[in-house]
Amino acid sequence: MIRAGSGERLRSWLGLEQEAFYDPAKVALIPMGFCYPGTGPSGDLPPRPECAPLWHDPLLGHLGEGVVKVIIGAYAQKRYVPNRKKSLTETVRAWQDYAPGVFVLPHPSPRHQAWFKQNPWFDTEVVPALRRRVEAAVTLTPP
Repeated sequence: MIRAGSGERLRSWLGLEQEAFYDPAKVALIPMGFCYPGTGPSGDLPPRPECAPLWHDPLLGHLGEGVVKVIIGAYAQKRYVPNRKKSLTETVRAWQDYAPGVFVLPHPSPRHQAWFKQNPWFDTEVVPALRRRVEAAVTLTPP
């Protein structure tokens, strides 16, 4: 089990070294909000509601062919997975319904250690398939 920050865990899930992960020709990270919303009683506050409608469509319009969309966390699932299941866990468990072009993942936050322990199938089923798909996408020769 990885005891790391969110970025390190996400890079591990994707199977990417730092060089590839931070290469804007290979990876685009588009957060639900573009500013930190602050902390609430049980963790971070939700993303600000004006951010996604303002920025996502123009940014997503710049993505090319062979893109793998990795939808991370409940807020992103609510916005971008119209046929999601009743819970984040059920949606992630049904990952094959969305693959190969979309992968739905829990947030990689260290705060979710209990979720990772309760759902060992994520590391054995989802992560290897995600790594294979990401590797195929990032090794494509750009036009």
